[in-house]
Amino acid sequence: MSDVDWHDANNRYLAASLQWLRLSLLALVPPEAAAAAPDSAGPVKAPGLLDWFRRGDKGETPPLQKALPPPSSADRLAQAAEERLAAGRCDPPPALLQLAERFGLSDFERDTLLLCVAAELDPGLGALFAALPGHVGRAYPTFALAMQILGEPAWEALSPHRPLRYLRLLEINQPGITALTVAGLRADERIVNCIKGLNVLDERLSLLVSMPYADCGRLAASQLAVLEQMTERLRQGAAAVTVPIMLLLGADRGSKACLAAHVAGAVQRQLYPMALSDLPASHAELETFARLWQRETLLLPVALYIDAEELDTASQEQVSALQWLLKRDLGLVFLGLHERPAWGLANSHGVTVERPRTTEQRQAWLDALSRMDPTSDWATTATMLAGQFSLNLRDIETVLAPVEDMLAGSALERAVWQGCCELSQPRLDLLAQRLDPKAGWDDLVLPTEAAGLLRQLVAQVRGRYRVYEEWGYAQKTARGLGISALFAGESGTGKTMAAEVLARELQLSLYRIDLSAIVSKYIGETEKNLRRLFDAAEQGGAILFFDEADALFGKRSEVKDSHDRYANIEVNYLLQRMEAFSGIAILATNMKSALDTAFMRRLRFIINFPFPGPAERKLMWQKALAPAVPKEVLDFERLARFNLSGGNIQSIALNAAFSAAGVGQQVGSVSMAMLLSATRTELRKLDKQVNESEFRMALNGGHAP
Repeated sequence: MSDVDWHDANNRYLAASLQWLRLSLLALVPPEAAAAAPDSAGPVKAPGLLDWFRRGDKGETPPLQKALPPPSSADRLAQAAEERLAAGRCDPPPALLQLAERFGLSDFERDTLLLCVAAELDPGLGALFAALPGHVGRAYPTFALAMQILGEPAWEALSPHRPLRYLRLLEINQPGITALTVAGLRADERIVNCIKGLNVLDERLSLLVSMPYADCGRLAASQLAVLEQMTERLRQGAAAVTVPIMLLLGADRGSKACLAAHVAGAVQRQLYPMALSDLPASHAELETFARLWQRETLLLPVALYIDAEELDTASQEQVSALQWLLKRDLGLVFLGLHERPAWGLANSHGVTVERPRTTEQRQAWLDALSRMDPTSDWATTATMLAGQFSLNLRDIETVLAPVEDMLAGSALERAVWQGCCELSQPRLDLLAQRLDPKAGWDDLVLPTEAAGLLRQLVAQVRGRYRVYEEWGYAQKTARGLGISALFAGESGTGKTMAAEVLARELQLSLYRIDLSAIVSKYIGETEKNLRRLFDAAEQGGAILFFDEADALFGKRSEVKDSHDRYANIEVNYLLQRMEAFSGIAILATNMKSALDTAFMRRLRFIINFPFPGPAERKLMWQKALAPAVPKEVLDFERLARFNLSGGNIQSIALNAAFSAAGVGQQVGSVSMAMLLSATRTELRKLDKQVNESEFRMALNGGHAP
């Protein structure tokens, strides 16, 4: 049966049901009251309901016909009952009969619901309600009225545990009346619409859940096995009383949501996502949500996806609300988590969802780029993208969408690389400080060994795909696939600048970890913050830069009290997480001896930044002033004699540039006297001994001693 034919059949059934209900009411109305009723004259005819559903093109509503049968016409009532039964024999059945079957309503409960729906569809019935003996003056349906006019009344229909009240099919809208049987009843708007043939999600639920996933993209081959496993598990439990909660575990939020949508689609359900933070706060609101969603699962083929990624940082109220909600029968529910909760779930089935394999990502990049620009060879680019970034297939489509059909060649390559970097930035911006890398290799002054190690680090980053995937190292072990380095040296020796050089060379974002946002005095919170940080950086679009790393990676101590024990737990967690991290992490410290020795094995590179000697300092002085700064002839040999680090030299050059900028309109050039004066100030700031004879030029107004 087509949709149009079914709607016509549903309207005929409603018209017949309302006719039968009107005759049932008139059979009990006293003759004098029936004669006074506004629609009581004339032969029996349905009150225009079918015509109301079939409005003309202009939206006009035909007037109701006022003809009504004599109130004692038992044969007409029997005929109406037969017509109602005949109208209900369509396939699929009318909406009211489908609803009654899904909710397990008895005949009395079904017709009580019909009574309340009729009051919404035909307001003229109120006069008949008010004319019934024992119901005089009440122009609205009640349980007492239903028991009076309907056959086989059942008291259990009034129970708060039966569907009419528990699933909010009816509303009791007269709270001031103490007797439940005479309180006014009203059919829920969602139920009225459903019985009329308009079956859409309850508006109250649409305020809490997001729009269903329309197209979440495709799954990788490695993820299809998990899809089949979950679908088979649901099919096996189809006959069970309650459907198990499907736990999707892992760090990739996008893959879990996509997989849930595919599983829901495989069992012909529409998936509605909901964030943990959107759970109602009060118990009454949570109870209402649970009942309305349970009702919705019986009306529509829907499933719920609760994104609980932030469960560790959620408030206790949110956790309690989630625990309470998951104990209810909500149909098919997916729960996205990083790992199984400590409190456990009795009726649950968990699977681990990983990102697509690196080889699958490379193939996805290659296929997409080749489709966008068939004239170029994208094999090398796809290898670089897959080796650096760890994305799911939907993320890859997200990166490519803005540039599809717009760019080609090298411009497309740059845009895609930048899009991959930007994909991970929103999450990292909440946990670390983003630095804008401007320094290049020419700005860095380091010994040959240190500079060589930095270039080796860059080469390893770019060659990861070949070594790990093509040569099989990724199959030998799952640990140590990331690249981590320790920059050790005194303050100002170029550790931060070296990190900037690496980020600029690799075209990656650089994030300096804000220890104040990571370290917490509360037990277990530091580990949670670190996990969020590493998870956010797993996509590979950023370099993590731990400045003053000894504050986090310090040596474990002998356990003397609970503080020592928990401090050691933090270090142990870092040891494990650093080994499992697949991105790029740089640790910087001026106290190398303070780091726990266990970190040394897990670090791929240890690069020492020595204090610069005279030759290095001379080169630093030559590079300290920006090219556009006006300057006189400078004695770099003399400046290099001062025992200063590169950071100090940069500060001195900047202060001298401000001196040359002058006051008002007087602008000069950076002179030797200005640099010596700024050097003298810097030495005093560092509490270093100042030999005044070395600064006579500055003291004599710029004249040589």
